[in-house]
Amino acid sequence: MSAKYDVIVVGGGAAGFYAAIHIASGNTGLKVAILERGKSVLSKVKVSGGGRCNVTHAEFDPGTLVKNYPRGEKELLGPFHTYCTGDTMAFFEERGVPLKIEEDGRMFPVSDSSQSIIDCFTGEADRLGVQVLKHSSVTDIVQLGDNGNPIWEITTIKHAYTTKKIVMATGSNPKIWTVLKNLGHTIVAPTPSLFTFNIKDERINGIPGLSTPARVSIMVKRVFNPNITITLRSQKATETLLEEEGPVLITHWGLSGPAILRLSAWGAKVLNEYGYRFKIRVNWLPDFNPAQVLPYLMKIKEVEAKKTVLRTKAVNVPRRLWTNLVQSAGLQRTTTWADVSKVQLQNLTEQLTACTFQVDGKSTFKEEFVTAGGVDLKEVNFKTMESKVLKNVYFAGEIMNVDAITGGFNFQNAWTSAYVAAQAIVKR
Repeated sequence: MSAKYDVIVVGGGAAGFYAAIHIASGNTGLKVAILERGKSVLSKVKVSGGGRCNVTHAEFDPGTLVKNYPRGEKELLGPFHTYCTGDTMAFFEERGVPLKIEEDGRMFPVSDSSQSIIDCFTGEADRLGVQVLKHSSVTDIVQLGDNGNPIWEITTIKHAYTTKKIVMATGSNPKIWTVLKNLGHTIVAPTPSLFTFNIKDERINGIPGLSTPARVSIMVKRVFNPNITITLRSQKATETLLEEEGPVLITHWGLSGPAILRLSAWGAKVLNEYGYRFKIRVNWLPDFNPAQVLPYLMKIKEVEAKKTVLRTKAVNVPRRLWTNLVQSAGLQRTTTWADVSKVQLQNLTEQLTACTFQVDGKSTFKEEFVTAGGVDLKEVNFKTMESKVLKNVYFAGEIMNVDAITGGFNFQNAWTSAYVAAQAIVKR
């Protein structure tokens, strides 16, 4: 005998809890349950932002906010006009979890602990009578009755449940995508969206943990692959495919930081087609170009003639990086500015403003693991988040082909889509 519910939310993450809370508070007469496949809920919330939970971003204009979504920009504009960053802040503050804005726009709970968000969600779900059923991995979803007013049967590894309405909030779950595909949905093949670049290079070797502003460009690669457009194929390897400016973090395995992660998001599809092997060019002096830096170094050569180049950090880059770049330009530790040739100055200028690296692979950015791909956006009604293929089935969060750059934007998509879905369910 199947247990009966009015609404079942599949997925005990951020979007799932947000949807369940808004459904249960909007209509206290509804019997609502959350099915979570794991032994604990909200695991991604717990590790987000280094355990502080980057709840959202301080961008309050929907038209500007959508610019942070490589996939979903057009579709999210309407939902963001319905429910945006300010609404998210109000939700948490009304429940005793005030948020703060950091210099870079990221927003965190004042407590600096993701546990504040988890306690808020689990407490609200408990207060509203939402049943949270753990160890309930969904194996199948079947439609009962006619298309006009279907009842859905959800089978898990433990039990079967029937429900009038479903909110699918499972994030990037290949098994659920397969279930949805079998029900008639189109699934855009998943590719990683937030990742760091694996680079082995003497210029960044031995200085992990160093962070500095830079401008990073991904260079176009000649790849003779039918999936890549003719335009891309014909471009030269010196042309820029994508460019971002911001902090770059040198790691044990290569390069990370906001600029790299934004590039990985915007370039997710093409970099996947490149097999994650491509070249990047880094300008460690993002406010300057080679034509400005070379004359400046020539002036330093005159003024600091007796000093060694290695010890005279002539530009605003971290000292350990300066040391590596000077040596890569072919200068010895004892070389004085007076002894530097023009060719060596040109080499140093290139290392500072057009430093080329070979990327060989990627590493997952664990705190904010995001995947591009999922339910095709053409098959979702973004006014209600209801499926256009399956009646009374709604979507929230990353289960859809929506993803964002790092900084709290993926969570804002979760809050907004969950809220819109909840309102549509309550109104019905």
